[in-house]
Amino acid sequence: MKKITIAIDGFSSTGKSTLAKQLANHLGYIYVDTGAMYRAVALFAMQNGYINADSFDKETLINSLPNIKLQFKFNADLGFAEMYLNEVNVETEIRTIEVSSFVSKVAEVSEVRAKLVEQQKEMGKDKAIVMDGRDIGTVVFPDAELKIFMTASATTRAQRRYDELVKKGDTVTFDEVLANVEERDYIDTHRKDSPLVMAEDAIEIDNSHLNREEQFELVLELVNEITKTA
Repeated sequence: MKKITIAIDGFSSTGKSTLAKQLANHLGYIYVDTGAMYRAVALFAMQNGYINADSFDKETLINSLPNIKLQFKFNADLGFAEMYLNEVNVETEIRTIEVSSFVSKVAEVSEVRAKLVEQQKEMGKDKAIVMDGRDIGTVVFPDAELKIFMTASATTRAQRRYDELVKKGDTVTFDEVLANVEERDYIDTHRKDSPLVMAEDAIEIDNSHLNREEQFELVLELVNEITKTA
């Protein structure tokens, strides 16, 4: 079967990464979580005092971009690649509500997007890749053979994210998580550079009432239809 590029876009907490990992593992493809890359840059900005609840020093972050080294390193025990920031494993740190509260603001910065998109394009030059994010089907891989756009109600997504954080032991409230989801939705869809929009040739999937297995089977069927006729 011919190898293809699979682009998965959509709103936060729609399970893009979960689906992408399932597909990559099943197909033997490379998986790239672009959200982790933006989260790592946000964490870097937080660690260096460039961003907080009251201010965001964009220029200093932009000037510091050459000092940011991002890598995915495969963890055989977990079965997927973890995010490394300047040789340090930050997979756990980037998943916190604090990083979530800043990542969309960092992703608005054109220079940050340019740096990461360049890396993402390079990662996918040989196809056989599943990449998820906000602008994969519109900017990173506009010629991807399969584009999926995932959505669900804000309340549903907030509940999923809340349950996930509580399971990890984080102290958060549902209202706090819902507010974060809604804020990220607004920023992601209103930013000037590569806003979150569904590509014209993408297939929209509302997974508000789908479980992981149902969603996976639905998309795998789409993949099979394309690869069999490719």
